[in-house]
Amino acid sequence: MNLLVISRHDGLVERLRMAFEGAGHRILHAGDPLEALAQDAWGEAQVLLVDSEGDPMDGYRLCRLLRGEARVLFRNLPIFLILDHPPDEQDLRILQESEGDGFILAGHTIQQLLNHLGPVMAGGASRKEGERLPILAVGLQAGLAQRAREMLHHYAMEVHSPPTRNAVEAQGRLKAPVLLLGLSAGGVEGALAMLAQLREQNRLPYTILVGQVKDEAAQRKLLLAGIADWVPLPLPGPRLIHACKRAIEWMHARRIQTEYESAIHDLRERRSMLEIEAAALRNEVLTDPLTELLNRRAFDQNLEHAVRQWERHRRAFVLLLGDIDHFKLINDRFGHPVGDEVLRQMAARIRSALRKSDLAFRIGGEEFAVLLTETSLKAGIDVASKLRRRIDEDPITLPAGQTIFPTMSFGVGGPGAATPALLLAQVDKALYQAKSLGRNCVVVANEGEYTPRAIKA
Repeated sequence: MNLLVISRHDGLVERLRMAFEGAGHRILHAGDPLEALAQDAWGEAQVLLVDSEGDPMDGYRLCRLLRGEARVLFRNLPIFLILDHPPDEQDLRILQESEGDGFILAGHTIQQLLNHLGPVMAGGASRKEGERLPILAVGLQAGLAQRAREMLHHYAMEVHSPPTRNAVEAQGRLKAPVLLLGLSAGGVEGALAMLAQLREQNRLPYTILVGQVKDEAAQRKLLLAGIADWVPLPLPGPRLIHACKRAIEWMHARRIQTEYESAIHDLRERRSMLEIEAAALRNEVLTDPLTELLNRRAFDQNLEHAVRQWERHRRAFVLLLGDIDHFKLINDRFGHPVGDEVLRQMAARIRSALRKSDLAFRIGGEEFAVLLTETSLKAGIDVASKLRRRIDEDPITLPAGQTIFPTMSFGVGGPGAATPALLLAQVDKALYQAKSLGRNCVVVANEGEYTPRAIKA
Protein backbone atom coordinates (compact mmCIF):
# COMPACT_ATOMS: atom_id res chain seq x y z
CA MET A 1 0.00 0.00 0.00
CA ASN A 2 1.01 3.62 -0.47
CA LEU A 3 1.19 5.76 2.70
CA LEU A 4 1.39 9.51 2.08
CA VAL A 5 2.97 11.53 4.93
CA ILE A 6 2.49 15.32 4.82
CA SER A 7 4.77 16.37 7.65
CA ARG A 8 7.79 18.37 8.71
CA HIS A 9 8.73 15.64 11.21
CA ASP A 10 11.54 14.02 9.20
CA GLY A 11 12.30 11.61 12.03
CA LEU A 12 8.75 10.26 11.95
CA VAL A 13 8.96 9.78 8.18
CA GLU A 14 12.18 7.81 8.57
CA ARG A 15 10.68 5.56 11.27
CA LEU A 16 7.63 4.94 9.05
CA ARG A 17 9.93 3.83 6.25
CA MET A 18 11.78 1.48 8.58
CA ALA A 19 8.47 0.11 9.87
CA PHE A 20 6.66 -0.51 6.59
CA GLU A 21 8.90 -0.38 3.51
CA GLY A 22 10.48 -3.71 4.41
CA ALA A 23 7.02 -5.27 4.15
CA GLY A 24 6.59 -3.95 0.60
CA HIS A 25 4.66 -0.78 1.41
CA ARG A 26 5.63 2.58 -0.11
CA ILE A 27 6.06 5.78 1.94
CA LEU A 28 5.44 9.02 0.03
CA HIS A 29 6.44 12.32 1.63
CA ALA A 30 5.42 15.97 1.13
CA GLY A 31 6.53 18.87 3.29
CA ASP A 32 3.19 20.65 3.65
CA PRO A 33 -0.42 20.46 2.37
CA LEU A 34 0.05 23.12 -0.31
CA GLU A 35 2.97 21.16 -1.75
CA ALA A 36 0.79 18.05 -1.74
CA LEU A 37 -2.06 19.94 -3.41
CA ALA A 38 0.26 21.23 -6.10
CA GLN A 39 1.62 17.74 -6.82
CA ASP A 40 -1.77 16.00 -6.43
CA ALA A 41 0.34 13.66 -4.32
CA TRP A 42 -2.51 11.54 -2.96
CA GLY A 43 -3.52 10.21 -6.36
CA GLU A 44 -1.86 6.88 -5.49
CA ALA A 45 -2.22 6.99 -1.69
CA GLN A 46 -4.33 4.53 0.28
CA VAL A 47 -3.54 6.04 3.72
CA LEU A 48 -2.75 9.66 4.66
CA LEU A 49 -0.85 11.10 7.66
CA VAL A 50 -0.74 14.90 8.01
CA ASP A 51 0.56 17.35 10.65
CA SER A 52 -2.30 18.69 12.77
CA GLU A 53 -0.60 22.11 12.82
CA GLY A 54 0.59 23.81 9.67
CA ASP A 55 0.93 27.14 7.93
CA PRO A 56 -1.00 28.36 5.98
CA MET A 57 -3.12 25.16 6.05
CA ASP A 58 -3.32 22.78 9.01
CA GLY A 59 -4.17 19.09 8.92
CA TYR A 60 -7.74 19.51 10.15
CA ARG A 61 -8.48 21.97 7.37
CA LEU A 62 -6.98 19.62 4.79
CA CYS A 63 -9.06 16.75 6.20
CA ARG A 64 -12.27 18.78 5.87
CA LEU A 65 -11.26 19.72 2.32
CA LEU A 66 -10.79 16.08 1.30
CA ARG A 67 -13.91 14.86 3.08
CA GLY A 68 -15.91 17.41 1.11
CA GLU A 69 -14.26 16.28 -2.11
CA ALA A 70 -16.29 15.00 -5.00
CA ARG A 71 -14.13 11.93 -5.53
CA VAL A 72 -15.08 8.93 -3.42
CA LEU A 73 -11.37 8.14 -3.06
CA PHE A 74 -10.82 11.19 -0.89
CA ARG A 75 -14.00 10.72 1.08
CA ASN A 76 -13.00 7.16 1.99
CA LEU A 77 -9.26 7.76 2.43
CA PRO A 78 -8.09 6.93 6.00
CA ILE A 79 -6.62 10.15 7.42
CA PHE A 80 -4.57 10.33 10.64
CA LEU A 81 -3.50 13.62 12.24
CA ILE A 82 0.06 13.91 13.57
CA LEU A 83 0.37 15.46 17.04
CA ASP A 84 3.47 16.32 19.07
CA HIS A 85 1.54 15.72 22.32
CA PRO A 86 -1.04 13.19 23.53
CA PRO A 87 -4.53 14.18 22.28
CA ASP A 88 -6.82 15.97 24.73
CA GLU A 89 -10.59 16.47 24.64
CA GLN A 90 -10.33 19.48 22.32
CA ASP A 91 -8.13 17.53 19.88
CA LEU A 92 -10.66 14.68 19.84
CA ARG A 93 -13.54 17.09 19.25
CA ILE A 94 -11.80 18.80 16.31
CA LEU A 95 -10.85 15.38 14.89
CA GLN A 96 -14.50 14.33 14.96
CA GLU A 97 -15.63 17.58 13.32
CA SER A 98 -13.00 17.10 10.59
CA GLU A 99 -13.99 13.44 10.03
CA GLY A 100 -10.45 12.23 10.70
CA ASP A 101 -9.71 8.62 11.61
CA GLY A 102 -7.28 9.03 14.50
CA PHE A 103 -4.00 10.45 15.80
CA ILE A 104 -0.36 9.47 15.40
CA LEU A 105 2.21 10.99 17.76
CA ALA A 106 5.32 12.47 16.16
CA GLY A 107 7.42 10.68 18.79
CA HIS A 108 5.97 7.21 18.22
CA THR A 109 8.51 4.41 18.11
CA ILE A 110 8.64 1.92 15.24
CA GLN A 111 6.73 -0.64 17.32
CA GLN A 112 4.03 1.88 18.22
CA LEU A 113 3.65 2.82 14.54
CA LEU A 114 3.29 -0.86 13.66
CA ASN A 115 0.62 -1.26 16.36
CA HIS A 116 -1.37 1.79 15.27
CA LEU A 117 -1.08 1.59 11.49
CA GLY A 118 -0.40 -2.10 10.93
CA PRO A 119 -4.08 -3.14 10.63
CA VAL A 120 -4.79 -0.31 8.19
CA MET A 121 -1.72 -1.08 6.08
CA ALA A 122 -2.71 -4.74 6.09
CA GLY A 123 -5.81 -3.97 4.06
CA GLY A 124 -8.41 -2.07 6.09
CA ALA A 125 -8.06 0.96 3.87
CA SER A 126 -11.67 1.94 3.32
CA ARG A 127 -13.25 3.94 6.13
CA LYS A 128 -16.78 3.87 4.71
CA GLU A 129 -17.16 0.96 2.39
CA GLY A 130 -20.01 1.31 -0.03
CA GLU A 131 -20.19 5.12 0.03
CA ARG A 132 -20.88 6.44 -3.43
CA LEU A 133 -20.72 9.79 -5.13
CA PRO A 134 -24.24 11.25 -5.52
CA ILE A 135 -25.35 12.28 -9.02
CA LEU A 136 -28.62 14.23 -9.33
CA ALA A 137 -30.74 13.39 -12.40
CA VAL A 138 -33.64 15.75 -13.23
CA GLY A 139 -35.92 15.75 -16.26
CA LEU A 140 -34.86 12.31 -17.46
CA GLN A 141 -37.44 9.70 -18.41
CA ALA A 142 -37.55 6.72 -16.02
CA GLY A 143 -35.87 4.33 -18.46
CA LEU A 144 -33.12 6.86 -19.23
CA ALA A 145 -32.48 7.53 -15.54
CA GLN A 146 -32.27 3.77 -14.90
CA ARG A 147 -29.77 3.35 -17.76
CA ALA A 148 -27.60 6.14 -16.34
CA ARG A 149 -27.84 4.54 -12.89
CA GLU A 150 -26.65 1.19 -14.20
CA MET A 151 -23.76 2.67 -16.19
CA LEU A 152 -22.43 4.84 -13.36
CA HIS A 153 -22.95 2.31 -10.58
CA HIS A 154 -19.75 0.49 -11.56
CA TYR A 155 -17.78 3.73 -11.06
CA ALA A 156 -18.86 4.31 -7.42
CA MET A 157 -21.53 6.84 -8.46
CA GLU A 158 -25.15 6.73 -7.30
CA VAL A 159 -27.79 8.38 -9.51
CA HIS A 160 -30.74 9.95 -7.66
CA SER A 161 -33.76 10.92 -9.79
CA PRO A 162 -36.35 12.72 -7.63
CA PRO A 163 -39.48 14.29 -9.15
CA THR A 164 -38.75 17.59 -10.83
CA ARG A 165 -40.78 19.50 -8.25
CA ASN A 166 -38.55 18.12 -5.47
CA ALA A 167 -35.22 18.60 -7.25
CA VAL A 168 -34.10 21.71 -5.30
CA GLU A 169 -34.95 20.10 -1.98
CA ALA A 170 -33.13 16.92 -2.98
CA GLN A 171 -30.03 18.86 -4.01
CA GLY A 172 -30.01 20.59 -0.65
CA ARG A 173 -29.87 17.18 0.99
CA LEU A 174 -27.54 15.38 -1.42
CA LYS A 175 -25.17 18.24 -2.31
CA ALA A 176 -24.47 16.36 -5.53
CA PRO A 177 -21.48 17.75 -7.44
CA VAL A 178 -22.96 16.69 -10.83
CA LEU A 179 -26.42 17.26 -12.32
CA LEU A 180 -27.76 15.29 -15.30
CA LEU A 181 -30.45 17.57 -16.73
CA GLY A 182 -32.90 16.21 -19.28
CA LEU A 183 -35.56 17.93 -21.38
CA SER A 184 -38.53 15.68 -20.67
CA ALA A 185 -40.03 18.08 -18.11
CA GLY A 186 -40.85 21.24 -20.05
CA GLY A 187 -38.19 21.15 -22.75
CA VAL A 188 -35.66 23.97 -22.95
CA GLU A 189 -37.79 26.37 -20.93
CA GLY A 190 -38.24 23.78 -18.19
CA ALA A 191 -34.48 23.19 -18.09
CA LEU A 192 -33.84 26.94 -17.86
CA ALA A 193 -36.36 27.25 -15.03
CA MET A 194 -34.68 24.39 -13.12
CA LEU A 195 -31.23 25.98 -13.51
CA ALA A 196 -32.62 29.30 -12.27
CA GLN A 197 -34.15 27.65 -9.17
CA LEU A 198 -30.94 25.83 -8.29
CA ARG A 199 -28.85 28.95 -8.78
CA GLU A 200 -31.26 30.99 -6.67
CA GLN A 201 -30.76 28.49 -3.83
CA ASN A 202 -26.99 28.53 -4.43
CA ARG A 203 -27.14 24.82 -5.23
CA LEU A 204 -26.20 24.69 -8.91
CA PRO A 205 -23.69 21.84 -9.51
CA TYR A 206 -21.69 21.03 -12.62
CA THR A 207 -24.52 20.51 -15.11
CA ILE A 208 -24.52 18.03 -18.02
CA LEU A 209 -27.41 18.40 -20.47
CA VAL A 210 -28.81 15.08 -21.71
CA GLY A 211 -30.63 15.45 -25.03
CA GLN A 212 -30.71 17.25 -28.37
CA VAL A 213 -31.14 21.02 -28.83
CA LYS A 214 -30.83 22.10 -32.46
CA ASP A 215 -31.83 25.75 -32.16
CA GLU A 216 -28.69 27.90 -31.69
CA ALA A 217 -30.53 30.58 -29.72
CA ALA A 218 -31.73 27.93 -27.25
CA GLN A 219 -28.23 26.47 -27.05
CA ARG A 220 -26.86 29.91 -26.22
CA LYS A 221 -29.46 30.42 -23.46
CA LEU A 222 -28.62 27.05 -21.91
CA LEU A 223 -24.90 27.72 -21.95
CA LEU A 224 -25.36 31.14 -20.35
CA ALA A 225 -27.67 29.59 -17.74
CA GLY A 226 -24.98 27.16 -16.55
CA ILE A 227 -24.79 24.13 -18.85
CA ALA A 228 -21.17 22.92 -18.72
CA ASP A 229 -21.33 19.80 -20.93
CA TRP A 230 -23.61 18.03 -23.43
CA VAL A 231 -24.46 14.34 -23.92
CA PRO A 232 -26.68 13.47 -26.91
CA LEU A 233 -29.37 10.80 -27.20
CA PRO A 234 -29.50 7.84 -27.46
CA LEU A 235 -27.39 7.88 -24.27
CA PRO A 236 -23.86 6.60 -25.08
CA GLY A 237 -22.26 4.91 -22.05
CA PRO A 238 -18.60 5.91 -22.62
CA ARG A 239 -19.60 9.51 -23.37
CA LEU A 240 -21.69 9.76 -20.17
CA ILE A 241 -18.97 8.23 -17.99
CA HIS A 242 -16.35 10.52 -19.53
CA ALA A 243 -18.53 13.60 -18.95
CA CYS A 244 -19.10 12.67 -15.28
CA LYS A 245 -15.39 12.06 -14.69
CA ARG A 246 -14.54 15.35 -16.34
CA ALA A 247 -17.11 17.07 -14.09
CA ILE A 248 -15.49 15.59 -11.00
CA GLU A 249 -12.02 16.65 -12.13
CA TRP A 250 -13.31 20.16 -12.79
CA MET A 251 -14.87 20.34 -9.32
CA HIS A 252 -11.64 19.10 -7.79
CA ALA A 253 -9.59 21.73 -9.67
CA ARG A 254 -11.99 24.46 -8.57
CA ARG A 255 -11.70 23.40 -4.92
CA ILE A 256 -7.91 23.44 -5.13
CA GLN A 257 -8.00 26.87 -6.78
CA THR A 258 -10.28 28.15 -4.03
CA GLU A 259 -7.94 26.76 -1.40
CA TYR A 260 -4.93 28.37 -3.05
CA GLU A 261 -6.73 31.72 -3.32
CA SER A 262 -7.66 31.50 0.35
CA ALA A 263 -4.07 30.67 1.28
CA ILE A 264 -2.73 33.53 -0.87
CA HIS A 265 -5.25 35.91 0.69
CA ASP A 266 -4.13 34.82 4.16
CA LEU A 267 -0.49 35.33 3.21
CA ARG A 268 -1.20 38.80 1.80
CA GLU A 269 -3.03 39.80 4.97
CA ARG A 270 -0.17 38.46 7.06
CA ARG A 271 2.35 40.32 4.93
CA SER A 272 0.40 43.56 5.36
CA MET A 273 0.31 43.05 9.13
CA LEU A 274 4.04 42.32 9.19
CA GLU A 275 4.75 45.44 7.14
CA ILE A 276 2.68 47.51 9.56
CA GLU A 277 4.47 45.95 12.54
CA ALA A 278 7.86 46.45 10.87
CA ALA A 279 7.07 50.09 10.15
CA ALA A 280 5.97 50.63 13.75
CA LEU A 281 9.11 48.91 15.04
CA ARG A 282 11.32 50.87 12.66
CA ASN A 283 9.63 54.08 13.76
CA GLU A 284 10.17 53.14 17.41
CA VAL A 285 13.84 52.26 16.87
CA LEU A 286 14.65 55.39 14.85
CA THR A 287 12.51 58.01 16.62
CA ASP A 288 13.25 60.09 19.71
CA PRO A 289 10.23 59.53 22.00
CA LEU A 290 10.34 63.01 23.61
CA THR A 291 10.47 65.24 20.52
CA GLU A 292 9.24 62.71 17.89
CA LEU A 293 12.20 63.72 15.71
CA LEU A 294 14.54 61.09 14.29
CA ASN A 295 17.21 59.91 16.75
CA ARG A 296 20.99 59.53 16.66
CA ARG A 297 20.87 56.10 15.02
CA ALA A 298 18.74 57.46 12.18
CA PHE A 299 21.08 60.47 11.90
CA ASP A 300 24.17 58.28 11.46
CA GLN A 301 22.44 56.20 8.77
CA ASN A 302 21.16 59.20 6.81
CA LEU A 303 24.41 61.15 7.04
CA GLU A 304 26.35 58.18 5.68
CA HIS A 305 23.80 57.82 2.85
CA ALA A 306 24.05 61.55 2.01
CA VAL A 307 27.87 61.37 1.85
CA ARG A 308 27.73 58.32 -0.44
CA GLN A 309 25.23 60.06 -2.75
CA TRP A 310 27.57 63.05 -2.93
CA GLU A 311 30.56 60.87 -3.78
CA ARG A 312 28.73 58.85 -6.48
CA HIS A 313 26.29 61.33 -8.01
CA ARG A 314 27.33 64.74 -6.63
CA ARG A 315 23.93 65.20 -4.95
CA ALA A 316 24.46 68.27 -2.80
CA PHE A 317 23.37 68.46 0.83
CA VAL A 318 23.98 70.64 3.87
CA LEU A 319 24.40 69.56 7.51
CA LEU A 320 23.20 71.83 10.32
CA LEU A 321 24.04 71.22 13.97
CA GLY A 322 22.12 73.27 16.55
CA ASP A 323 22.47 73.51 20.32
CA ILE A 324 20.11 75.28 22.75
CA ASP A 325 22.03 78.03 24.57
CA HIS A 326 22.25 77.82 28.38
CA PHE A 327 19.88 74.85 28.50
CA LYS A 328 21.31 73.70 31.85
CA LEU A 329 20.15 76.94 33.41
CA ILE A 330 16.60 76.29 32.16
CA ASN A 331 16.63 72.85 33.80
CA ASP A 332 18.13 74.17 37.03
CA ARG A 333 15.70 77.07 37.34
CA PHE A 334 12.44 75.56 36.12
CA GLY A 335 13.01 71.82 36.50
CA HIS A 336 13.37 68.96 34.01
CA PRO A 337 9.64 68.79 33.05
CA VAL A 338 9.89 72.38 31.80
CA GLY A 339 13.17 71.52 30.08
CA ASP A 340 11.42 68.66 28.28
CA GLU A 341 8.64 71.02 27.17
CA VAL A 342 11.26 73.45 25.79
CA LEU A 343 12.84 70.58 23.83
CA ARG A 344 9.46 69.58 22.39
CA GLN A 345 8.63 73.14 21.31
CA MET A 346 12.07 73.73 19.81
CA ALA A 347 11.71 70.47 17.85
CA ALA A 348 8.30 71.59 16.58
CA ARG A 349 9.70 74.91 15.37
CA ILE A 350 12.59 73.24 13.58
CA ARG A 351 10.25 70.74 11.91
CA SER A 352 7.77 73.41 10.77
CA ALA A 353 10.55 75.45 9.08
CA LEU A 354 11.78 72.62 6.87
CA ARG A 355 10.68 71.06 3.59
CA LYS A 356 9.16 67.57 3.53
CA SER A 357 12.35 66.25 1.94
CA ASP A 358 14.54 67.59 4.77
CA LEU A 359 15.26 65.53 7.89
CA ALA A 360 15.44 66.75 11.49
CA PHE A 361 17.09 64.81 14.35
CA ARG A 362 17.64 65.04 18.08
CA ILE A 363 21.17 63.65 18.52
CA GLY A 364 21.90 64.59 22.12
CA GLY A 365 20.37 66.14 25.22
CA GLU A 366 19.79 69.62 23.79
CA GLU A 367 21.58 69.12 20.46
CA PHE A 368 19.72 68.88 17.15
CA ALA A 369 20.78 68.14 13.58
CA VAL A 370 19.21 68.86 10.19
CA LEU A 371 20.05 67.33 6.80
CA LEU A 372 18.98 69.55 3.90
CA THR A 373 18.77 67.53 0.67
CA GLU A 374 19.58 68.92 -2.80
CA THR A 375 20.70 72.18 -1.17
CA SER A 376 23.67 74.48 -1.74
CA LEU A 377 25.80 75.74 1.16
CA LYS A 378 24.49 79.29 0.69
CA ALA A 379 20.88 78.09 0.89
CA GLY A 380 21.79 76.00 3.96
CA ILE A 381 23.19 79.10 5.68
CA ASP A 382 19.91 80.92 4.93
CA VAL A 383 17.89 78.05 6.49
CA ALA A 384 20.07 78.07 9.63
CA SER A 385 19.69 81.84 9.92
CA LYS A 386 15.91 81.55 9.53
CA LEU A 387 15.75 78.91 12.24
CA ARG A 388 17.89 81.02 14.58
CA ARG A 389 15.64 84.08 14.08
CA ARG A 390 12.41 82.10 14.50
CA ILE A 391 13.59 80.68 17.82
CA ASP A 392 15.02 84.01 19.04
CA GLU A 393 11.87 85.98 18.19
CA ASP A 394 9.31 83.50 19.57
CA PRO A 395 9.59 83.03 23.36
CA ILE A 396 7.94 80.09 25.11
CA THR A 397 5.10 80.73 27.56
CA LEU A 398 4.68 78.03 30.21
CA PRO A 399 1.29 76.94 31.63
CA ALA A 400 2.26 78.55 34.97
CA GLY A 401 2.64 81.90 33.23
CA GLN A 402 6.43 82.21 33.08
CA THR A 403 8.06 83.16 29.79
CA ILE A 404 11.31 81.61 28.60
CA PHE A 405 13.48 83.18 25.91
CA PRO A 406 15.57 80.31 24.52
CA THR A 407 18.11 80.82 21.75
CA MET A 408 20.09 78.38 19.63
CA SER A 409 23.55 78.37 18.09
CA PHE A 410 24.24 76.65 14.76
CA GLY A 411 27.13 75.13 12.86
CA VAL A 412 26.74 74.68 9.10
CA GLY A 413 28.72 72.56 6.63
CA GLY A 414 28.48 71.00 3.21
CA PRO A 415 29.94 67.88 1.58
CA GLY A 416 33.61 67.52 0.84
CA ALA A 417 34.98 65.74 3.89
CA ALA A 418 36.39 62.28 3.33
CA THR A 419 34.05 60.52 5.75
CA PRO A 420 30.76 61.22 7.57
CA ALA A 421 32.65 61.29 10.87
CA LEU A 422 35.08 63.94 9.56
CA LEU A 423 32.23 66.11 8.22
CA LEU A 424 30.41 65.82 11.56
CA ALA A 425 33.59 66.85 13.39
CA GLN A 426 34.02 69.91 11.12
CA VAL A 427 30.44 71.12 11.63
CA ASP A 428 30.68 70.40 15.37
CA LYS A 429 33.77 72.65 15.51
CA ALA A 430 31.75 75.38 13.80
CA LEU A 431 28.99 74.95 16.40
CA TYR A 432 31.56 75.17 19.21
CA GLN A 433 32.92 78.38 17.63
CA ALA A 434 29.38 79.80 17.54
CA LYS A 435 29.14 79.17 21.27
CA SER A 436 32.49 80.86 21.90
CA LEU A 437 31.54 83.90 19.77
CA GLY A 438 28.60 84.78 21.99
CA ARG A 439 25.93 82.16 21.15
CA ASN A 440 22.66 82.76 19.22
CA CYS A 441 24.55 82.83 15.91
CA VAL A 442 25.49 80.72 12.89
CA VAL A 443 29.08 79.68 12.02
CA VAL A 444 30.02 77.97 8.75
CA ALA A 445 32.62 75.21 8.50
CA ASN A 446 35.07 75.66 5.62
CA GLU A 447 37.13 72.75 4.24
CA GLY A 448 37.91 71.19 7.58
CA GLU A 449 37.99 74.52 9.47
CA TYR A 450 35.38 77.18 10.14
CA THR A 451 34.96 80.88 9.43
CA PRO A 452 35.83 82.89 12.56
CA ARG A 453 32.74 85.07 12.36
CA ALA A 454 29.21 84.83 13.63
CA ILE A 455 26.29 85.23 11.23
CA LYS A 456 23.23 86.83 12.83
CA ALA A 457 21.56 88.37 9.82
